[in-house]
Amino acid sequence: MLRRQDFRGSIVMLSNDSALPVDRPNLSKDYLAGNAPEDWLPLGLGSFYAEARIDLRLNTEILSIDTKARNVIITGGGIIPFDSLLLATGAEPVKLPIPGADQPHVHTLRSLADCRAIIESLNGARRAIVIGASFIGLEAAAALRRRDIEVHVVAPEQRPMERVLGPDVGKFVRALHEEQGVSFHLSDTVAEIDGKHATLKSGGVLETDVVVVGVGVRPRLGLAERAGLSLERGVSVDRYLETSVAGIYAAGDIARWPDPYSGENIRVEHWVVAERQGQTAARNMLGQREAFDAVPFFWSQHYDLRINYVGHAETWDEIALDSSIAARDCLWRYKRNGRVLAVASIYRDLASLQAELDMERNLMR
Repeated sequence: MLRRQDFRGSIVMLSNDSALPVDRPNLSKDYLAGNAPEDWLPLGLGSFYAEARIDLRLNTEILSIDTKARNVIITGGGIIPFDSLLLATGAEPVKLPIPGADQPHVHTLRSLADCRAIIESLNGARRAIVIGASFIGLEAAAALRRRDIEVHVVAPEQRPMERVLGPDVGKFVRALHEEQGVSFHLSDTVAEIDGKHATLKSGGVLETDVVVVGVGVRPRLGLAERAGLSLERGVSVDRYLETSVAGIYAAGDIARWPDPYSGENIRVEHWVVAERQGQTAARNMLGQREAFDAVPFFWSQHYDLRINYVGHAETWDEIALDSSIAARDCLWRYKRNGRVLAVASIYRDLASLQAELDMERNLMR
Protein backbone atom coordinates (compact mmCIF):
# COMPACT_ATOMS: atom_id res chain seq x y z
CA MET A 1 0.00 0.00 0.00
CA LEU A 2 2.89 2.37 0.67
CA ARG A 3 4.11 1.84 -2.88
CA ARG A 4 0.58 2.08 -4.27
CA GLN A 5 0.34 5.46 -2.58
CA ASP A 6 3.50 6.48 -4.47
CA PHE A 7 5.76 6.44 -1.41
CA ARG A 8 9.29 6.50 -2.83
CA GLY A 9 11.33 6.24 0.33
CA SER A 10 12.96 3.23 1.96
CA ILE A 11 10.82 0.30 3.15
CA VAL A 12 12.50 -2.30 5.37
CA MET A 13 10.52 -5.41 6.35
CA LEU A 14 11.96 -7.48 9.21
CA SER A 15 10.91 -11.05 9.98
CA ASN A 16 12.35 -13.76 12.18
CA ASP A 17 10.78 -16.36 9.87
CA SER A 18 12.90 -18.25 7.34
CA ALA A 19 10.14 -18.29 4.70
CA LEU A 20 8.68 -15.55 2.56
CA PRO A 21 5.38 -14.16 3.88
CA VAL A 22 2.62 -16.66 3.11
CA ASP A 23 -1.15 -16.92 2.91
CA ARG A 24 -1.44 -18.13 6.49
CA PRO A 25 -5.11 -19.32 6.43
CA ASN A 26 -4.19 -21.86 3.76
CA LEU A 27 -1.87 -23.60 6.22
CA SER A 28 -4.78 -25.13 8.14
CA LYS A 29 -6.97 -25.59 5.07
CA ASP A 30 -6.11 -26.71 1.52
CA TYR A 31 -2.34 -26.92 1.89
CA LEU A 32 -2.48 -29.11 4.99
CA ALA A 33 -5.20 -31.23 3.34
CA GLY A 34 -2.96 -31.83 0.33
CA ASN A 35 -5.27 -29.98 -2.07
CA ALA A 36 -2.98 -27.00 -2.76
CA PRO A 37 0.63 -26.95 -3.95
CA GLU A 38 3.16 -24.98 -1.94
CA ASP A 39 3.61 -22.42 -4.71
CA TRP A 40 0.09 -21.18 -3.91
CA LEU A 41 1.25 -19.98 -0.52
CA PRO A 42 3.66 -17.04 -0.95
CA LEU A 43 2.01 -13.61 -0.78
CA GLY A 44 4.58 -12.44 -3.30
CA LEU A 45 7.34 -14.30 -5.09
CA GLY A 46 10.91 -13.31 -4.33
CA SER A 47 10.99 -10.94 -7.30
CA PHE A 48 7.98 -9.02 -5.98
CA TYR A 49 9.93 -7.54 -3.07
CA ALA A 50 12.82 -6.48 -5.24
CA GLU A 51 10.53 -4.98 -7.88
CA ALA A 52 8.60 -3.07 -5.19
CA ARG A 53 11.91 -1.99 -3.63
CA ILE A 54 11.04 -3.63 -0.29
CA ASP A 55 14.12 -4.63 1.68
CA LEU A 56 12.84 -7.93 3.11
CA ARG A 57 15.17 -9.37 5.75
CA LEU A 58 14.30 -12.91 6.85
CA ASN A 59 15.83 -14.79 9.79
CA THR A 60 16.20 -11.47 11.58
CA GLU A 61 15.70 -11.20 15.32
CA ILE A 62 14.66 -7.78 16.58
CA LEU A 63 16.07 -7.05 20.03
CA SER A 64 14.47 -3.71 20.80
CA ILE A 65 12.98 -0.46 19.55
CA ASP A 66 14.52 2.82 20.64
CA THR A 67 11.56 5.16 20.47
CA LYS A 68 13.61 8.29 21.23
CA ALA A 69 16.43 7.69 18.74
CA ARG A 70 13.90 6.18 16.26
CA ASN A 71 15.96 3.05 15.72
CA VAL A 72 15.31 -0.69 15.58
CA ILE A 73 18.12 -2.79 17.06
CA ILE A 74 18.61 -6.28 15.60
CA THR A 75 20.85 -9.18 16.60
CA GLY A 76 24.47 -8.75 15.63
CA GLY A 77 24.47 -5.09 16.58
CA GLY A 78 22.63 -3.81 13.53
CA ILE A 79 20.73 -0.52 13.88
CA ILE A 80 17.96 0.42 11.45
CA PRO A 81 16.61 4.00 11.62
CA PHE A 82 12.96 4.79 10.93
CA ASP A 83 10.66 7.75 10.49
CA SER A 84 7.52 5.60 10.87
CA LEU A 85 7.25 2.07 12.19
CA LEU A 86 4.56 -0.60 11.90
CA LEU A 87 4.50 -3.36 14.51
CA ALA A 88 2.84 -6.45 13.07
CA THR A 89 4.39 -9.15 15.22
CA GLY A 90 1.25 -11.30 15.22
CA ALA A 91 0.68 -14.08 17.71
CA GLU A 92 2.31 -17.32 18.75
CA PRO A 93 0.62 -20.63 19.60
CA VAL A 94 -0.04 -21.50 23.20
CA LYS A 95 2.02 -24.54 24.18
CA LEU A 96 0.68 -27.18 26.51
CA PRO A 97 2.45 -27.37 29.89
CA ILE A 98 2.16 -31.15 30.09
CA PRO A 99 4.73 -33.95 30.12
CA GLY A 100 5.65 -35.03 26.60
CA ALA A 101 4.51 -31.87 24.81
CA ASP A 102 8.05 -31.25 23.56
CA GLN A 103 8.33 -34.50 21.58
CA PRO A 104 9.01 -34.27 17.82
CA HIS A 105 5.61 -35.69 16.81
CA VAL A 106 3.75 -33.00 18.81
CA HIS A 107 3.12 -29.91 16.70
CA THR A 108 1.58 -26.47 16.80
CA LEU A 109 0.37 -24.87 13.56
CA ARG A 110 1.28 -21.28 12.84
CA SER A 111 4.08 -21.03 10.29
CA LEU A 112 4.91 -22.69 6.99
CA ALA A 113 7.66 -24.59 8.80
CA ASP A 114 5.07 -25.89 11.30
CA CYS A 115 2.82 -27.07 8.48
CA ARG A 116 5.67 -28.74 6.62
CA ALA A 117 6.64 -30.57 9.81
CA ILE A 118 3.09 -31.86 10.31
CA ILE A 119 2.85 -33.06 6.71
CA GLU A 120 6.22 -34.81 6.98
CA SER A 121 5.15 -36.53 10.21
CA LEU A 122 2.08 -37.93 8.44
CA ASN A 123 4.21 -40.23 6.28
CA GLY A 124 3.23 -43.71 7.42
CA ALA A 125 0.92 -42.31 10.12
CA ARG A 126 -2.53 -43.78 10.76
CA ARG A 127 -3.85 -41.87 13.77
CA ALA A 128 -3.72 -38.29 14.95
CA ILE A 129 -4.90 -36.40 18.01
CA VAL A 130 -5.98 -32.79 17.69
CA ILE A 131 -5.99 -30.95 21.00
CA GLY A 132 -8.45 -28.07 20.80
CA ALA A 133 -11.90 -27.80 19.22
CA SER A 134 -11.95 -24.25 17.91
CA PHE A 135 -11.09 -22.96 14.44
CA ILE A 136 -7.48 -24.07 13.99
CA GLY A 137 -8.05 -27.42 15.67
CA LEU A 138 -11.13 -28.35 13.66
CA GLU A 139 -9.76 -27.07 10.37
CA ALA A 140 -6.68 -29.20 11.02
CA ALA A 141 -8.94 -32.16 11.84
CA ALA A 142 -10.78 -31.72 8.53
CA ALA A 143 -7.50 -31.47 6.62
CA LEU A 144 -6.14 -34.64 8.25
CA ARG A 145 -9.32 -36.54 7.41
CA ARG A 146 -8.81 -35.52 3.78
CA ARG A 147 -5.52 -37.43 4.04
CA ASP A 148 -7.41 -40.44 5.43
CA ILE A 149 -5.86 -40.11 8.89
CA GLU A 150 -7.94 -41.32 11.85
CA VAL A 151 -8.59 -38.22 13.95
CA HIS A 152 -9.49 -37.81 17.63
CA VAL A 153 -10.30 -34.32 18.91
CA VAL A 154 -9.77 -33.67 22.63
CA ALA A 155 -11.02 -30.43 24.19
CA PRO A 156 -12.34 -29.15 27.53
CA GLU A 157 -15.49 -27.50 26.18
CA GLN A 158 -18.84 -29.27 25.88
CA ARG A 159 -19.30 -28.35 22.22
CA PRO A 160 -16.85 -27.30 19.49
CA MET A 161 -16.66 -23.56 18.75
CA GLU A 162 -19.35 -22.86 21.34
CA ARG A 163 -17.54 -19.88 22.87
CA VAL A 164 -17.52 -17.98 19.56
CA LEU A 165 -20.55 -19.33 17.70
CA GLY A 166 -22.92 -20.61 20.39
CA PRO A 167 -24.25 -24.05 21.38
CA ASP A 168 -26.44 -24.76 18.34
CA VAL A 169 -23.63 -24.13 15.87
CA GLY A 170 -21.29 -26.13 18.08
CA LYS A 171 -23.65 -29.09 17.99
CA PHE A 172 -23.95 -28.81 14.21
CA VAL A 173 -20.17 -28.56 13.70
CA ARG A 174 -19.60 -31.62 15.86
CA ALA A 175 -22.11 -33.63 13.81
CA LEU A 176 -20.51 -32.40 10.58
CA HIS A 177 -17.10 -33.69 11.66
CA GLU A 178 -18.50 -36.93 13.03
CA GLU A 179 -20.06 -37.59 9.60
CA GLN A 180 -16.52 -37.45 8.24
CA GLY A 181 -15.23 -39.91 10.84
CA VAL A 182 -13.80 -37.60 13.51
CA SER A 183 -14.08 -38.87 17.11
CA PHE A 184 -14.61 -36.31 19.88
CA HIS A 185 -13.46 -36.49 23.50
CA LEU A 186 -15.01 -33.35 24.98
CA SER A 187 -15.07 -32.06 28.54
CA ASP A 188 -11.62 -33.62 28.77
CA THR A 189 -7.94 -32.76 28.32
CA VAL A 190 -4.68 -34.51 27.51
CA ALA A 191 -2.70 -34.85 30.73
CA GLU A 192 0.43 -36.52 29.35
CA ILE A 193 1.92 -37.68 26.06
CA ASP A 194 4.25 -40.65 26.29
CA GLY A 195 5.46 -41.62 22.86
CA LYS A 196 2.45 -42.85 20.92
CA HIS A 197 0.19 -42.86 23.96
CA ALA A 198 -1.80 -39.84 25.16
CA THR A 199 -3.34 -40.11 28.61
CA LEU A 200 -6.53 -38.14 29.15
CA LYS A 201 -7.43 -36.42 32.39
CA SER A 202 -10.49 -38.69 32.54
CA GLY A 203 -8.15 -41.69 32.63
CA GLY A 204 -8.52 -42.92 29.06
CA VAL A 205 -5.55 -43.55 26.79
CA LEU A 206 -5.46 -42.79 23.05
CA GLU A 207 -2.90 -44.17 20.64
CA THR A 208 -1.52 -41.67 18.17
CA ASP A 209 1.23 -41.16 15.61
CA VAL A 210 0.86 -37.37 15.41
CA VAL A 211 -0.44 -34.69 17.79
CA VAL A 212 -1.57 -31.24 16.63
CA VAL A 213 -2.09 -28.68 19.39
CA GLY A 214 -4.55 -25.89 18.60
CA VAL A 215 -5.50 -24.39 21.95
CA GLY A 216 -5.20 -20.72 21.03
CA VAL A 217 -2.54 -18.07 20.55
CA ARG A 218 -1.01 -15.23 22.51
CA PRO A 219 -0.18 -11.86 20.95
CA ARG A 220 3.55 -11.30 20.67
CA LEU A 221 3.90 -8.19 22.84
CA GLY A 222 7.51 -8.42 23.98
CA LEU A 223 8.89 -5.77 21.62
CA ALA A 224 6.02 -3.37 22.36
CA GLU A 225 6.38 -3.85 26.10
CA ARG A 226 10.14 -3.27 26.06
CA ALA A 227 9.59 -0.15 23.96
CA GLY A 228 7.24 1.24 26.62
CA LEU A 229 4.12 1.27 24.43
CA SER A 230 0.74 1.33 26.15
CA LEU A 231 -0.71 -2.18 26.49
CA GLU A 232 -4.23 -3.45 27.22
CA ARG A 233 -4.30 -7.18 26.52
CA GLY A 234 -2.67 -6.15 23.25
CA VAL A 235 -1.03 -3.00 21.93
CA SER A 236 -3.37 -0.06 22.47
CA VAL A 237 -3.91 2.01 19.33
CA ASP A 238 -6.19 4.91 18.48
CA ARG A 239 -8.67 4.99 15.62
CA TYR A 240 -5.76 5.66 13.23
CA LEU A 241 -3.92 2.55 14.50
CA GLU A 242 -1.23 4.73 16.08
CA THR A 243 0.22 3.54 19.38
CA SER A 244 0.96 5.67 22.45
CA VAL A 245 4.20 6.76 20.74
CA ALA A 246 3.73 9.05 17.75
CA GLY A 247 4.80 7.56 14.44
CA ILE A 248 4.63 3.96 15.68
CA TYR A 249 1.61 1.97 14.48
CA ALA A 250 0.34 -1.53 15.21
CA ALA A 251 -1.81 -3.87 13.14
CA GLY A 252 -3.06 -7.43 13.16
CA ASP A 253 -3.24 -9.84 16.06
CA ILE A 254 -1.49 -7.52 18.52
CA ALA A 255 -3.59 -4.37 17.95
CA ARG A 256 -6.47 -3.40 20.26
CA TRP A 257 -8.43 -0.59 18.66
CA PRO A 258 -11.63 1.37 19.37
CA ASP A 259 -14.33 -0.40 17.37
CA PRO A 260 -17.02 2.11 16.31
CA TYR A 261 -19.74 -0.58 16.05
CA SER A 262 -19.53 -2.26 19.43
CA GLY A 263 -18.23 0.87 21.16
CA GLU A 264 -15.54 -1.26 22.77
CA ASN A 265 -11.79 -1.64 22.41
CA ILE A 266 -11.33 -4.94 20.61
CA ARG A 267 -8.52 -7.17 19.39
CA VAL A 268 -9.26 -9.64 16.59
CA GLU A 269 -7.04 -12.54 15.52
CA HIS A 270 -8.18 -12.90 11.91
CA TRP A 271 -6.48 -12.57 8.56
CA VAL A 272 -8.75 -10.09 6.80
CA VAL A 273 -8.60 -7.69 9.76
CA ALA A 274 -4.79 -7.76 9.71
CA GLU A 275 -4.80 -7.24 5.93
CA ARG A 276 -7.09 -4.20 6.10
CA GLN A 277 -5.30 -2.73 9.09
CA GLY A 278 -1.98 -2.95 7.28
CA GLN A 279 -3.44 -0.95 4.42
CA THR A 280 -4.93 1.69 6.73
CA ALA A 281 -1.71 1.95 8.72
CA ALA A 282 0.25 2.52 5.49
CA ARG A 283 -1.97 5.42 4.50
CA ASN A 284 -1.71 6.92 7.97
CA MET A 285 2.08 6.57 7.97
CA LEU A 286 1.87 8.91 4.98
CA GLY A 287 -0.18 11.43 6.94
CA GLN A 288 -3.65 10.71 5.59
CA ARG A 289 -5.30 10.35 9.05
CA GLU A 290 -7.78 7.68 7.99
CA ALA A 291 -9.79 6.08 10.79
CA PHE A 292 -9.87 2.29 10.76
CA ASP A 293 -13.57 1.45 10.69
CA ALA A 294 -13.70 -1.78 8.66
CA VAL A 295 -16.09 -4.42 10.00
CA PRO A 296 -14.18 -7.53 11.17
CA PHE A 297 -14.63 -10.58 8.96
CA PHE A 298 -13.40 -14.16 8.96
CA TRP A 299 -14.30 -17.51 7.47
CA SER A 300 -13.74 -21.08 8.57
CA GLN A 301 -13.57 -24.04 6.19
CA HIS A 302 -14.75 -27.52 7.16
CA TYR A 303 -14.66 -30.04 4.31
CA ASP A 304 -16.92 -28.51 1.62
CA LEU A 305 -18.69 -26.20 4.08
CA ARG A 306 -17.66 -22.62 4.83
CA ILE A 307 -18.85 -20.50 7.76
CA ASN A 308 -18.66 -16.73 7.26
CA TYR A 309 -18.66 -14.32 10.20
CA VAL A 310 -18.88 -10.51 10.15
CA GLY A 311 -18.75 -8.19 13.15
CA HIS A 312 -17.44 -8.97 16.61
CA ALA A 313 -19.39 -10.28 19.59
CA GLU A 314 -17.36 -11.37 22.60
CA THR A 315 -20.62 -11.77 24.52
CA TRP A 316 -24.27 -11.81 23.52
CA ASP A 317 -27.65 -12.31 25.16
CA GLU A 318 -29.58 -13.53 22.11
CA ILE A 319 -28.93 -15.53 18.95
CA ALA A 320 -31.59 -15.02 16.25
CA LEU A 321 -31.56 -17.82 13.67
CA ASP A 322 -32.88 -17.44 10.13
CA SER A 323 -33.72 -20.85 8.62
CA SER A 324 -32.20 -24.15 9.76
CA ILE A 325 -28.58 -24.94 10.54
CA ALA A 326 -29.24 -28.57 9.65
CA ALA A 327 -30.29 -27.46 6.15
CA ARG A 328 -26.85 -25.85 5.74
CA ASP A 329 -28.46 -22.68 4.40
CA CYS A 330 -28.82 -20.25 7.26
CA LEU A 331 -27.87 -17.01 8.93
CA TRP A 332 -27.77 -16.19 12.61
CA ARG A 333 -27.43 -12.84 14.36
CA TYR A 334 -25.63 -12.32 17.67
CA LYS A 335 -27.35 -9.60 19.67
CA ARG A 336 -26.76 -7.76 22.92
CA ASN A 337 -29.47 -5.51 24.33
CA GLY A 338 -31.38 -5.92 21.07
CA ARG A 339 -28.52 -4.70 18.86
CA VAL A 340 -26.82 -6.95 16.31
CA LEU A 341 -23.09 -7.17 16.94
CA ALA A 342 -22.20 -10.01 14.58
CA VAL A 343 -23.67 -12.21 11.88
CA ALA A 344 -22.61 -15.74 10.92
CA SER A 345 -23.86 -17.62 7.91
CA ILE A 346 -23.65 -20.80 5.84
CA TYR A 347 -24.21 -20.52 2.07
CA ARG A 348 -25.63 -17.02 2.48
CA ASP A 349 -22.79 -15.06 0.92
CA LEU A 350 -24.98 -12.24 -0.39
CA ALA A 351 -26.69 -11.84 2.99
CA SER A 352 -23.30 -11.87 4.70
CA LEU A 353 -22.06 -9.07 2.44
CA GLN A 354 -25.27 -7.14 3.09
CA ALA A 355 -24.79 -7.50 6.85
CA GLU A 356 -21.25 -6.17 6.53
CA LEU A 357 -22.51 -3.21 4.51
CA ASP A 358 -25.28 -2.51 7.03
CA MET A 359 -22.75 -2.53 9.86
CA GLU A 360 -20.54 -0.15 7.94
CA ARG A 361 -23.53 2.14 7.61
CA ASN A 362 -24.40 1.46 11.26
CA LEU A 363 -27.92 0.43 10.25
CA MET A 364 -27.95 -3.05 11.74
CA ARG A 365 -30.63 -3.56 14.40
